[in-house]
Amino acid sequence: MRYCKFLSFERGIPVPRYALVEQREDETLWAVSPMEAPEEDLAAQLAAQTFPTIDFHPKPLSDLHLLAPVTPSKIICIGRNYSDHATELGNEVPKEPLLFFKPPSSLLAPGGIIRMPALSHRVDYEGELAIVIGRRCRNLGPTENIRSYIRGYTIVNDVTARDIQKSDGQWTRGKGFDTFCPAGPIVSDEIDPSTGSPVTLTTRLNGEIKQQGTTADLIFPIPHLLRYITAAMTLEPGDIIPTGTPAGVGPVQPGDRIQIEIDGLGTLENTFALEIIPK
Repeated sequence: MRYCKFLSFERGIPVPRYALVEQREDETLWAVSPMEAPEEDLAAQLAAQTFPTIDFHPKPLSDLHLLAPVTPSKIICIGRNYSDHATELGNEVPKEPLLFFKPPSSLLAPGGIIRMPALSHRVDYEGELAIVIGRRCRNLGPTENIRSYIRGYTIVNDVTARDIQKSDGQWTRGKGFDTFCPAGPIVSDEIDPSTGSPVTLTTRLNGEIKQQGTTADLIFPIPHLLRYITAAMTLEPGDIIPTGTPAGVGPVQPGDRIQIEIDGLGTLENTFALEIIPK
């Protein structure tokens, strides 16, 4: 199942809605029918066909005002989870997963503008596959089926103010600015990299390929990450876990366009602009 979140303009009022997504023969993604929030029981919705009663006709995602398809209580990121990325920044490969947070206020919709803060002189892109949690979980055991706790996967850009990250010594500020976590365009459970079926990630900056990696190269695979994280904290439905970025990260300039593509998830596209601070 694939779904997106979009703004439905009903009697002139913008209302956030969810819709099931299908891929057409020409590989375009279409929103085909409305649905309730995915934090609710989707299986029951599908069985009972209990969809919202709105005037809805199938539309290509490109015709919708898309929103980030998740509403997380927290965003738990994994640092240096590809050895080639750790090497390119002159860092050692971690012996255990390296966790850090982005605040939910950093979320940005597909197509949104990433604001480059005046406080930073270097802002980088980082394309990542992200896990979307579907069920509350804590202390997942070594033999427990982690797949039942995953709603699906989405794409995230772990935007980073690299100079602030380095000067602070910890990463909250450098990675936590508003708009620094674009996510989308959809969530899908039709891919399953948690079971050893890798997906490929490609990042393009102004049309030029900068990153190309596969989840087969994750240092800490998805089951290990979920068991490690839930040993420390409870994960709630909608929480997202970006799993790390492959080599090829780099700086951007105002006006740059970034596209992150992952098999089965489409393309997350955003542009960069300088933050304008009101006087």
